[in-house]
Parts: sequence; C-alpha cells; structure tokens
Amino acid sequence: MTAHRTVRLVLATLAGLLLAGTVATTAQAEDGYRFWGYYQWSSGQWAFSQKGADAVVPADGAVEGWRYAVGGAKPRVPRAAGDFEAICGKTPAETGKKRVALVVDPGTPEDAVSGETPGQATGTCVVTDTQANGAKILAAVAPVRIEKGLTCGIAGYPAKGCGDQVKSIQVPATDAPVTLQIGAAVGSTAVTSPASSSSDDGGDGAPWSGIIIAAVVVLALAGGGLALNRRRTAK
Repeated sequence: MTAHRTVRLVLATLAGLLLAGTVATTAQAEDGYRFWGYYQWSSGQWAFSQKGADAVVPADGAVEGWRYAVGGAKPRVPRAAGDFEAICGKTPAETGKKRVALVVDPGTPEDAVSGETPGQATGTCVVTDTQANGAKILAAVAPVRIEKGLTCGIAGYPAKGCGDQVKSIQVPATDAPVTLQIGAAVGSTAVTSPASSSSDDGGDGAPWSGIIIAAVVVLALAGGGLALNRRRTAK
C-alpha cells in the first residue's frame, strides 16, 4: 500500500469514526478537523463514503456530495438534499453514458479558514462514461487541489490547508438547509481531462504544454544560431 493510500485510508477511517459517532443534540465544544467530506445520497439521506472518490464508481442516476466543514462527532453533510430530478431532470440520457448529480457545498462562514468566504452550494449534472469514478466526476465540474492523495480544495476553496486539526470547535446541533444553485450540465469531455493539481503527484498524463513550449524555444534558438553561423561564413 502506498503512503498516499495509507494517509487517505487513515483520514477516511478517522472521519468515518468521527462522523458515525454519537450525534450531539446540542452544540458542544470538542476537537475536530476542517476538511472536504465525501458523501453519497442513499435512502433519502447523505451517507459518509467509506472509500476515497477514486475508488467509487457511481451508477447512472446516483447523487454524489461534497461538504466542507469543521467535523467532530456530528456528521456535517451537504445542507441540500440529493435531488437527482432537480439536478439532472432536464438533462437527457445518452446511450453508453451515465448521468450523475453532483452536490458541492462549501459550508458556512463559521467553518471557513480565516480570511476566506465560502461560495454558494451548487448542483451539477455530469454526463460521463459509465466507468467514471467519483474523483473524475468532481474534476469535471471544478478544479481540484490534491495534496498527499487527499481532496483539499474544490474550485479554489479553500486556497490553503488540508484536513487541519481544530481545537475546541463548536459544532451546531443542526445546519439550516440551503437551496442549490443548479448549473448547466457538464459533458463527458470534461471528465476525461480533469483540472486537478497535486503538490506530490506527477499526474496521470505528460505535461504536454510544457514540452511543446520547450521544443519551440529550442527550435527558435537553433534557428537563430544557424542564421548567425551563415552570416559569419558569408563574410
């Protein structure tokens, strides 16, 4: 097992224990973590995923959820219901593809890193190939910041930090529900080229843009040297 998978498994297990623990009925002080939680909508409610997004392959009609929050013993699930019809109802099904509704909830100002402001919770219908996993579905909708194999930022939020421990947190007994901002459906072409970044991994593909730029520079320098040599020879 790689170090990245070990870190991800440890955090997922820890978060699962925290989120699956006894739910407080009133706000109380405790220690917790500030992170993006990954969920699936099941049986009319959000369930914390026991696997990483790269190990989950949602079925057609599934609803995926992400919520940024300071988590302790109480689950901090997305504040909007996973309504597939509301998110994907106007997007026609395609042969050989699947539709997955994605809910991204940046959370509340109280959960935010100092100096940052969370955006509005969004719902997006992703149309992709049937084998696309949760990580590719998320990357189809927004840039993803990944560190040590963990999802640390979505659409630039937060700009820093990843699974940071927070002392003496105050977790509310309930979160007020929010209305999703439903965006335009995203096609499968976006899923095949996720806009992700990682400070530790090289990525799945070659850095073609950098290679092309370097090649152009080399050719330009070579051409300039050849021209200079010809002028000197002519003299």
